[in-house]
Amino acid sequence: MISDRSEVTKMILAAKVRKGIRWAEVAAKVGLSKEWTTAACLGQMTLDKTQAGIVGEIFELSDEAVAWLQIVPYKGSLPSAVPTDPLIYRWYEIVNVYGTTIKELIHEEFGDGIMSAIDFSMDISREPDPKGDRVHVVLSGKFLPYKSY
Repeated sequence: MISDRSEVTKMILAAKVRKGIRWAEVAAKVGLSKEWTTAACLGQMTLDKTQAGIVGEIFELSDEAVAWLQIVPYKGSLPSAVPTDPLIYRWYEIVNVYGTTIKELIHEEFGDGIMSAIDFSMDISREPDPKGDRVHVVLSGKFLPYKSY
């Protein structure tokens, strides 16, 4: 008996390692981006019945685990303290150092509002560079202005 969504994430990760699966392969079978599909498999997005069935087949999940993939998750995978994982910490550092700059430039360009994390896309790719390959990340979110009422 599965008690929460995090158990399904552990099952998926264990099967991924055991079977040598890459996220891009999973995404191709699901028919969505590797970024969104990975987030869903890690418990941050809700899969529909068809998508959950495909993920279940890939990772050899039980019917109960597949049902958990279709439940709206509690979003937010990081602890409230400063993250200790070096890669995640660097993202935290980027937001900590450049967050006010990003905010200022978005407000200057668009006005008072936010960038949506719901109407949102992300693309992560390798950018070859003779001095060492670079991580290329593109975040694209719909601008949502605050309204007056």
